[in-house]
Amino acid sequence: MIDYEMLRIIWWGLVGVLLIGFAVTDGFDLGVGALLTLVGKSDEDRRIMIITIGPHWDGNQVWFITAGGAIFAAWPMIYATAFSGFYLALSITLIALWMRPLGFDYRAKLPHKQWRLMWDWLLFAGGIIPALIFGVAFGNLLLGVPFELDDTLKATYTGSFFGLLSPFAILAGLVSVAMLLNHGASYLQLKTEDNLYQRARAVSFLLSLATAALFSLAGLYLAFGVDGFVISSTLDPNFTSATSNPLNKTVELVSGAWLNNYSNYPLMIIAPALGISAALGCAIFSYAGRSGYAFVSSALSITGIILTAGFSMFPFLMPSSTMPNASLTIWDATSSLLTLKTMFIVACIFVPIVLAYTAYGFYVMRGRIKASDLNKSHAIY
Repeated sequence: MIDYEMLRIIWWGLVGVLLIGFAVTDGFDLGVGALLTLVGKSDEDRRIMIITIGPHWDGNQVWFITAGGAIFAAWPMIYATAFSGFYLALSITLIALWMRPLGFDYRAKLPHKQWRLMWDWLLFAGGIIPALIFGVAFGNLLLGVPFELDDTLKATYTGSFFGLLSPFAILAGLVSVAMLLNHGASYLQLKTEDNLYQRARAVSFLLSLATAALFSLAGLYLAFGVDGFVISSTLDPNFTSATSNPLNKTVELVSGAWLNNYSNYPLMIIAPALGISAALGCAIFSYAGRSGYAFVSSALSITGIILTAGFSMFPFLMPSSTMPNASLTIWDATSSLLTLKTMFIVACIFVPIVLAYTAYGFYVMRGRIKASDLNKSHAIY
């Protein structure tokens, strides 16, 4: 029988898996879209790039939707507080994501150069804006989100949109952009040929190095320039209460505290080491023309970077910068025991199904896209 405390940890891990799944799958098509005007030098190049992600982009977004649904069900207070605090940023993200299906469907409707160029830039925005905002959001989680809770646990956001754009948050956004654009370039290495393939290799090499450098810089900033959150006392020290109440604890801000988990749980150091080493490995494999290894290395780097954020914050999910005691953690922001149990059963059934059809889709659509494929009847872009 799985107890409440263990279920809370399990759902922390499962949501992390869903976020990694989204970043690894949808990340490369966001990256390809953002690289459309950089790597694609002609209309033919850009059509090939779009065709490489055409069969997958909508299926990849299942991970995003599933992660959002899991957060809503497992951590309703996180969902409510995040959407009230990041409302404008999330709205901009959704608008940018809407540009992708519109661009994919309408770009080829007219042969006019300006018409297609307009959609190319909208697809660029649809790739780079979500990548940037996701990174900025994670940066703000590490800094603490300005919200407060009253006695009824009603959350009130006390910050502003531009207040989210602090130096560390922007740095986190740049890490995300470099990471996902590199993933897109690594994917293009697998799916293209000739000049487009060579340009993708060169871009991946540079972006891999940028990812490793920016991630390392963010780690140094986090260690010496950002105060971490620490639970100093709680009314439920064993975390067994069936009632989630974030106000039943005392939280302090301590310099460098986000690194505490790496000394308490030494194995966690694998995550940042993987984030840096895999990014460097991607650069080496891209330079050597080993496209498959480059793509796998890029995926591993993404995994390490996301795990680093989760491990650093554990057990915090959304710290509060203005009312630290109201910070939301995996112990006090979760749904009921029955909800977590029911969701766990559903996840055990459907997550493997999602993994299976995702893998099957990539298997069926394997192989490189050639210029000659553009004139085949099944090519829709």
